[in-house]
Amino acid sequence: MTVLSIKNVSKRFGGVLAVDDLDLTVDKGEIVGLIGPNGSGKSTTINLICGVFPMDKGSIKLFDNDLKGLARYEISHLGIARTYQNIRLFGGLTVWQNVWIATRQNGIGSFAKKLGALFLRSQKSVEAVDELLDLFALQNKANIAAENLSFGEQRRLELARALASEPKLLLLDEPAAGMNSEEVQELRDRIFKVRDLGISVLLVEHVMELVMNVTDRINVLNFGKKIAEGKPNAIQGNALVQEAYFGS
Repeated sequence: MTVLSIKNVSKRFGGVLAVDDLDLTVDKGEIVGLIGPNGSGKSTTINLICGVFPMDKGSIKLFDNDLKGLARYEISHLGIARTYQNIRLFGGLTVWQNVWIATRQNGIGSFAKKLGALFLRSQKSVEAVDELLDLFALQNKANIAAENLSFGEQRRLELARALASEPKLLLLDEPAAGMNSEEVQELRDRIFKVRDLGISVLLVEHVMELVMNVTDRINVLNFGKKIAEGKPNAIQGNALVQEAYFGS
């Protein structure tokens, strides 16, 4: 079953064609990679899926739902969650509170300011938060402010927050940035756990150690255009991919 379908999508910023007639799919239970040199259109593609920018042409569908023209919150409610290159957490709130807010998708920005004495817990949300903290090995950090976590712990918290909305598709935008090799291996295991929950994953990443060891298929962009698609071992030996990264 196809979860995400991108067909003939293009996006131009002034004279720059950031995404050029892109076709891409993610099936149920798949971890699909999206790689390419800097400026190849990877993050723009993520932003088009999430409704940050309108596409100039083409279609993007989540299952049978056409995402064209939908607001970001509407796309989120349909079942798409994402992480960001730059971690976005409520630094002054605890780890537990950060995940709990993410279970209440509507108006979390303004709602965050009303926490403290007015912080109410529903039993369902409490159980969901505790399960997510356990999944990402953050249970013993539950009462610590997010800003006091290590970099790797903040990345795990961001993943837990993304899953709190119970998505069908998770978009990961360079989650391994700044991680050492041990942290990358741990992240790989977490992504497999996400897939085991029945959530499909689209991974944008520069760290090849992660991409080659976690994805089922890889799409490669260069100057906004898809130049290759295939299994990791095929992509590693692809001449067009090597030229895009290293030159002729």
